[in-house]
Amino acid sequence: MSEAPEFLRPVKVHAADKGQTVTFGPDKPLKLDCGKSLSPFTVAYMTYGTLNAAKSNAVLVCHALTGDQFVASENPVTGKPGWWTTTVGPGKPIDTDRFFVICANVIGGCMGSTGPASIDPATAKPYGLSFPLITIRDMVRAQGMLVEHLGIAKLLAVVGGSMGGMQALQWAAAYPERVRAVMPIASAARHSAQNIAFHEVGRQAIMADPDWRGGEYQLHNVSPSKGLAVARMAAHITYLSETALQRKFGRSLQDREALSFQFAPDFQIESYLHHQGRSFVDRFDANSYLYITRAMDYFDLAADHDGKLGHAFGAHPPRFCIISFTSDWLFPPAENKSVAHALNAVAANVSFVEIKSDKGHDAFLLDEPEMFQAVKGFLNALADS
Repeated sequence: MSEAPEFLRPVKVHAADKGQTVTFGPDKPLKLDCGKSLSPFTVAYMTYGTLNAAKSNAVLVCHALTGDQFVASENPVTGKPGWWTTTVGPGKPIDTDRFFVICANVIGGCMGSTGPASIDPATAKPYGLSFPLITIRDMVRAQGMLVEHLGIAKLLAVVGGSMGGMQALQWAAAYPERVRAVMPIASAARHSAQNIAFHEVGRQAIMADPDWRGGEYQLHNVSPSKGLAVARMAAHITYLSETALQRKFGRSLQDREALSFQFAPDFQIESYLHHQGRSFVDRFDANSYLYITRAMDYFDLAADHDGKLGHAFGAHPPRFCIISFTSDWLFPPAENKSVAHALNAVAANVSFVEIKSDKGHDAFLLDEPEMFQAVKGFLNALADS
């Protein structure tokens, strides 16, 4: 029997690999919503599992604001496990023994994909604020080019939490013929005024840091680490719930028996936030934070359809499974339900799962058996159908 053509052979990539990149040259520019084009540009990505001969088992996992492509393997910068090892891996809800999982660092990011820290070929200097503003739709366009590069005509599913869920929804709106199903988790079809407000606080903290240098800090070998840490601290509060904070920290003091009557951290919650800020600046670029938060703020799927969300998904939308958490006040269940209602209005095939949890927005990253059951059941049923 003759050997199968290369494009039909199963592809195996081990999770231990450090990642891959693809660079699209001047013949394939990324056309952006702002009216500009990005060329050349690079997409950094990881894959896990085996792509079958029919190329019908590919699942694209989209990361959240501060995530990256290392969804299920060690992050080479931090040395820590992937950000979704609870959900992606052999025998797990997104089973890499069954599915070929792709996860790409978003355009505008800082883990290998082209972003503001990348070198502008026109100047041989970091882009900084000369990097064009990007949108969720631009991120998805780049992912679409990556998937095409991998020779995959139709994804089995696109799955993502938070900003990753926005990307999943955008996939359903932009490429309904290229994906069988989407699973947005703890997300929304547009950013709320409250969320935009929190993001603006973070951006202003970064830009107020003297070391930001108008976005050109790389040229001066400095970093606006204090401003970025404060931005991370403020955002991290929104990822948790009051119940979770009270249970974990309460008003417990940090390494002391009495109040210090100083401004050093007295409480455990203060020390925790300081730790979150310090660890974040070691792995994330400040300008990327500005650009990606802005992309989330601009996201509004219904805006181009006279405010009618259902119309964003066209006449033949993919299947949907929408998951939310009761204590998520960043993307509350009501916002997730509004997406389900809009889909019901256009007779789409949609399931909605509201999970009772007191862990807040970050519940989708944690040990949530009901979420695991929903993800696994939906994907396996989809693959078997």
